[in-house]
Amino acid sequence: MHADALEGEPMDIRRVQMTGGSSFVVTLPKEWTTTMKVKKNDPVRVIAQPDGTLLITVNISDDQVQRAKEFDVSTCTNAPFLFRSLIGTYIAGYSAITIHSRTRLPPFVRMVVRDFTQMTIGQEVMEESDTTIRIKDLLSPSELSFENTLKRMFVLVRAMHRDAITAAATGDRELAREVVDEDRDVDRLHWLIARQTNMIMRNASLSKKMGVTLVTASNNAVASRILERIGDHAVRIARNALVLAEHPCEEEVSEQLRSASEHALGILERAVASLFSRDVRLANQTIEESRQADVLCEGLHTLALAQPAGAAIALGYIAESIRRLGEYSGDIAESVINDVIDQEG
Repeated sequence: MHADALEGEPMDIRRVQMTGGSSFVVTLPKEWTTTMKVKKNDPVRVIAQPDGTLLITVNISDDQVQRAKEFDVSTCTNAPFLFRSLIGTYIAGYSAITIHSRTRLPPFVRMVVRDFTQMTIGQEVMEESDTTIRIKDLLSPSELSFENTLKRMFVLVRAMHRDAITAAATGDRELAREVVDEDRDVDRLHWLIARQTNMIMRNASLSKKMGVTLVTASNNAVASRILERIGDHAVRIARNALVLAEHPCEEEVSEQLRSASEHALGILERAVASLFSRDVRLANQTIEESRQADVLCEGLHTLALAQPAGAAIALGYIAESIRRLGEYSGDIAESVINDVIDQEG
C-alpha cells in the first residue's frame, strides 16, 4: 500500500485497484498516515464491522488501550465535585487515575476515594502516600457481559419497586430505608455499562471481543439508563412511604397501590424479556400495554384526593412513579424494535 491524498473534494473517495491479479488495494490518506506515524512496511489491522464498514487501526493487538488521568487537588475544597469528576473519569474508560497535591492531601480526598472505589466496579487503590493516591482498573471490560449486568439491574429494580410499594401499603419504615440504600447497587451497575459502552466506542475491536455491535452497545446503554431511572422512582416511592407511615393507608388504597404496581411491573418484565429475546412482537405488545398503566394510575389519583393532605400528596407522587414505570417500560420496548430493525438492515 502507499499513501496519497485526494485534494479539492468534499469527500475522500478512493478507487479500488487490483494488484497481482487477485488482490484488491485501496490507498491510505496521507494526512492519516502522517498523524498515525505509519511508514512503509508497518503493519495495520483491518477489522470488518457488522454494518459492512472496515476499521483500519495501528493497534494490532486486542490489548486494552491504557488511558491515564491526573487530578491536582492542591486547591480543591469541594468533595462532591471531586467525586463527580472521578465518576466521570471512570465512565469515560480511563484505566489509571492519579490524585496528587503539592502539599499533604486534604482529609476529605481520602474519604472521596474510598466512596469512589466502593461505588465502582474494578477500581482499587494501588499506591498511597501523603501527597498521592493512584487508582487502577483491575477489571477487563469483556469479563462482564452487557446482558448479565442488565439482568442484574432488572432484578434489583424490580425488587426495589415491590419493596417500596409494600412499605407504602404497610407503613414499614425499615423496608423503605432499605430500598433507598439499594439504589447504590443499581447506580454502580449503570456506571459499569456506561463505561463499557464508551470503551467500545473508542476501541471497535472490543465490540467484537464482547460480541456486540456498536448499535447494540448504545441501545444497551439506553436500557441501562432507563432501569436506573426506574430505580430512582423506587427510591421516590420509598421516601413517600415514610410519609405514609404517619398516615396509614385504607385497605382500598393499599389494594389499589398493589394492583397498579403489579400491572406496571408486568409490563416491565415483558419489556425486558423482549430486550433479551429481541422479540419485536412482544416489544410492540409491551408498548400498547404501557399506555394502559395511565388508567390504573388515574384511579389511584382519585383515591388519593379523598385522603388527608399529607397522605394525598405522597400517594400522588407514588401514583406518578408507577405511571412512569409503565412509560419507561414502553421506552425499552421501543429501543428493542429500533435495534432489531437496524440489524436486519
